[in-house]
Amino acid sequence: MALVMGSLQLGIIYGLLAIGIYITFRILNIPDLTCEGTFTLGLAISAVVTRLNHPYIAILVALVFGMIAGAITGLLQTKCKIHPILAGILVMSGLYPVNLAILGGSPNLSLMNSNTIFRNCIDISRSLGLGPDATKIAVSLIVTVAVVIILAKFFKTHTGLAIRATGDNEDMVRASSIDADRMKILALAIGNGVIAICGAMITQYQNYADINSGNGTLVLGLASVIIGEVIFFRRNITLSLVAAVVGSIVYRFIIALAMRLPFFDASYLKLVSAVIVGIALSLPAIKSGISLLNTKKGGSQNA
Repeated sequence: MALVMGSLQLGIIYGLLAIGIYITFRILNIPDLTCEGTFTLGLAISAVVTRLNHPYIAILVALVFGMIAGAITGLLQTKCKIHPILAGILVMSGLYPVNLAILGGSPNLSLMNSNTIFRNCIDISRSLGLGPDATKIAVSLIVTVAVVIILAKFFKTHTGLAIRATGDNEDMVRASSIDADRMKILALAIGNGVIAICGAMITQYQNYADINSGNGTLVLGLASVIIGEVIFFRRNITLSLVAAVVGSIVYRFIIALAMRLPFFDASYLKLVSAVIVGIALSLPAIKSGISLLNTKKGGSQNA
């Protein structure tokens, strides 16, 4: 039962990370490495502000600064003409000392004696007869569902449609007199803002912040997005956002089950995630190769 509850709680929270990566990777069609820096940025900011007894404001502050970091990546890509991957690496690298400074020069910061969102809600829910696990799931679900609803509505607006069109066909968007650069900057800001919220929630969930928590978040998020896409075949924007969250939950269950195997070591987690992402991204090429092979066989038989 503890495995199910823990996987569900983490899966819902990390669903925010999957949503942020979905925005940049699938909608905008840009592999953005900024996420590893912005996740830790949200984590660090949330820890510091929560220790000042403002856990709810910590989420909003993390969102703002995450959006600023994403916008900087967008400016490097669009105005400085730096390759998207390199721009993400530059911002990610630049955020490391910033995050360390926010944490006061310490690689980690404890929140054991601080009032977090989860701790406050658990105290309130006890009077309603809800247990701690159910409360954590409810809090995580409320935040994640709110983000999904807001983004689903946003991407159906004129600006949201322009962002989606920029990812699909940038040349067409420019020919339609839409500022594609501005759309890229905005999308990167939104995506990284959501990722920073995830980091902020994780800090308050686990009651500590660690400077290395962002390592591997890109692969983790991609694995969640791809698993969600496998589960949901026909997708509109709303269903795609939901699929990213569902993929995150399934991914967490897979990892939790794998961890119970006697031969599985925790150090293999990133390897498993990388294999999942590698296979999933190779599927179009594999299908194309199989189709070509079948066509050749059919041609030789007709001859």
